[in-house]
Amino acid sequence: KMAAAAAAGGAGVAAAALWSEVNRCGQNGDFTRALKSVNKILQISKDDVTALQCKVVCLIQNGNFKEALGVINTHTKVLTSDVIAFEKAYCEYRLNRIENALKTIQSASQQTDKLKELYGQVLYRLERYDDCLAAYRDLIRNSQDEYEEERKTNLSAVVAAQSTWEKVMPEDLGLREATYELCYNSACALIGQGKLNEAMKKLQKAEAFFLFALIFLQDVTEEDIEAELAIIHGQMAYIMQLQGCTEDALQLYNQIIKLKPTDVGLLAVIANNIITINKDQNVFDSKKKVKLTNAEGVEHKLSKKQLQAIEFNKALLAMYTNQADQCRKLSASLQSQSPEHLLPVLIQAAQLCREKQHTKAIGLLQDFADQHPASAAEIKLTMAQLKIAQGSVTKACMILRSIEELQHKPGMVSALVTMYSHEEDIDSAIEVFTQAIQWYQQFQPKSPVHLSLIREAANFKLKHGRKKEAISDLEELWKQNPKDVHTLAQLISAYSLVDPEKAKVLSKHLPSLDTMSLKVDVDALENSHGATYVRKKAGKLTGDNQQKDQGQGDVKKKKKKKKGKLPKNYDPKVTPDPERWLPMRERSYYRGRKKGKKKDQVGKGTQGSTTAGSSELDASRTASSPPTSPRPGSAAAVSATSNVIPPRHQKPAGAPATKKKQQQKKKKGAKGGW
Repeated sequence: KMAAAAAAGGAGVAAAALWSEVNRCGQNGDFTRALKSVNKILQISKDDVTALQCKVVCLIQNGNFKEALGVINTHTKVLTSDVIAFEKAYCEYRLNRIENALKTIQSASQQTDKLKELYGQVLYRLERYDDCLAAYRDLIRNSQDEYEEERKTNLSAVVAAQSTWEKVMPEDLGLREATYELCYNSACALIGQGKLNEAMKKLQKAEAFFLFALIFLQDVTEEDIEAELAIIHGQMAYIMQLQGCTEDALQLYNQIIKLKPTDVGLLAVIANNIITINKDQNVFDSKKKVKLTNAEGVEHKLSKKQLQAIEFNKALLAMYTNQADQCRKLSASLQSQSPEHLLPVLIQAAQLCREKQHTKAIGLLQDFADQHPASAAEIKLTMAQLKIAQGSVTKACMILRSIEELQHKPGMVSALVTMYSHEEDIDSAIEVFTQAIQWYQQFQPKSPVHLSLIREAANFKLKHGRKKEAISDLEELWKQNPKDVHTLAQLISAYSLVDPEKAKVLSKHLPSLDTMSLKVDVDALENSHGATYVRKKAGKLTGDNQQKDQGQGDVKKKKKKKKGKLPKNYDPKVTPDPERWLPMRERSYYRGRKKGKKKDQVGKGTQGSTTAGSSELDASRTASSPPTSPRPGSAAAVSATSNVIPPRHQKPAGAPATKKKQQQKKKKGAKGGW
């Protein structure tokens, strides 16, 4: 383009020199100096088409897309769509005006290869994956140049997006996984299919490819290497999270965040995944991570479903942190963006339940169910759960029975029967069985679920005394399979309770014992681990014991019962005490023990008088009293307390022993002193 611009230069010497400068700078990649020369040319000829084109190209190369688009829109008469369609569409694409870029491409009279390449990128950003796949297939089929590997990479990215976001089973395109980008995209497609182990192996292969490619790459900075590996490691951590290895996933997520990658989309996804791991725990960390999801330009890096998931988690986090107004604001915004989506309404209902407004929450869910019948089943299940939480089991049953598409499901039948049984409403429980059985008779008569429901209904009726109804169900089962011995046995058992003669007649249909005999090793069965009775192994018999056993044969010894002993004072004429088996304190005639007179008349006498031994009990008169709260491990405390006799071991004051000791001391003193 620069060579063409130089060739189309003005006739003047100055213009020719300027065009020569533009050409030289373009070849050297110095577009800033080239732009200066182009501006000088435009001063000479302001409507020069080639000069305007060169100016737009220089601005695009310098990253000034907004200014380049301004030049195109200012000179619309000169720069028509046929002349500069690609440059205009590319500027709009880089400015994230994707819809405008699509219109510009579609309005171009001639679809060049450059426009087709850009068209594929635009369709991918608009998430029109089917059209994008067709566009890249056409490009690969009809072009042969050095960019073929990049086109295949983009094609594999489209397939991965279909598998992840639209749950479409990807077709085998026959792409050879020769680069780490192709391996990575293949791993993403496998994640969308739920093949997590295979996806992890592909990611490991992609990492190995990348590290091998570094040998041949030059001028690659450490930041570039970390950025590429961060994307692969982030996907690995996501697989770990899906597999339940949340601790390992969290550790890898935090390692990536510490590297501070420049990709705001990657950081937003990792921060969101950490928030989902934290849930209602570690809320402070989650609030810090939310800031990463609000970075500038995130909305242009992620798909609509990714952005929606982030907003849902923001609303849930607001609910967990008791920010009720923020939670309502976010959920209302989500509902306005996606009126048919279920999650915003469920979040609003959960917030109302946290505020103990269960009735309002149920009303909100009911309104949504009425407006969106397609989601009514899930909404009504939530309403039933709220009713059960309130204790209104019968109302919960009514809500569940209103979900017509689930009435015949075994899980629904089981839940309703259990709830009605809890409420002792046996008739309603039997009605649930009947409706489910009728549905299977009409639509799936040979289904094993049909026969299973009839059997369960019969067992339930027998348990609750509805024998005749149970018999009719069992007869229906037996008619469908006359060789079913188990059903016949149940039928005979039921008839034995109502009509024994009929039971005898039916018992003739039972097979003989010979045909029913099973090859069972009784000894092995009795000695098995789960047997309640285990036969003891017979020990070796020697000497007299062996002869005794042979003589006695199979005769068993009868144990003699010992006669009960009667009490010594037993009188047969006197009737025994009927309360003799009860403890004395529990007998009707027990009046308690008689309290004797206290030996020490404490408290008697005139006010202020004391007993003879009161001085001995006075702790203040002792030579050394022990400390009230001795330190643990103190030797002094141990010695002090060990010499003190507890009060209950002291002899009463004025005891005879003390008097004798005092008399002996006096006698000794008389001999020596007097």
